[in-house]
Amino acid sequence: MRAHLAALSRILSIVNRAALWLAGIGLILMTAFIGWQVFGRYVLNQSPSWTEPASLLLMSWFILLGSAVGVREANHLGFESALHHAPAFLRQVMLIMTEVLVAGFGLAMTWYGTQLAMETWSAAMPGLPIPQGMDYVPLAVGGLLIALFSLEKLVRLLLAGESVPLVRVDEPHLVVVKE
Repeated sequence: MRAHLAALSRILSIVNRAALWLAGIGLILMTAFIGWQVFGRYVLNQSPSWTEPASLLLMSWFILLGSAVGVREANHLGFESALHHAPAFLRQVMLIMTEVLVAGFGLAMTWYGTQLAMETWSAAMPGLPIPQGMDYVPLAVGGLLIALFSLEKLVRLLLAGESVPLVRVDEPHLVVVKE
């Protein structure tokens, strides 16, 4: 079982790294698009119409991909005071419940993001020659990654016998550090 878990962890580490790179590239592109819009408006006196919707779409991508990376690397918001002061058994239950809730939230994001994308796919996005449903694809993809990364942590908790995982990412795979 540990070999399968290690293999899955290596695959998800690659997915995590790709999501992080894509989020970073999206942030750089969004900054360039906004810079072009400001240059066009104030220097050329002709603001390009595609920069704002493209920037908003890129922002959705890098926020949701970055959120998924934060879930895997345990950099997301949390209230850890109660966790650190709880007895070991209760701490384990709290960690399991957290991962179940986060995975459920990610799956809900995937489901509803997919539904929204399908329902709005036939409409055209103002300012860009792409379907309006593309606005919701980052929600579905980000939710799927959040669910996958949280389920990976849940499997580690349940099957790997990890008692109190403080998670960090090291190359080439996820490392669980025990207190």
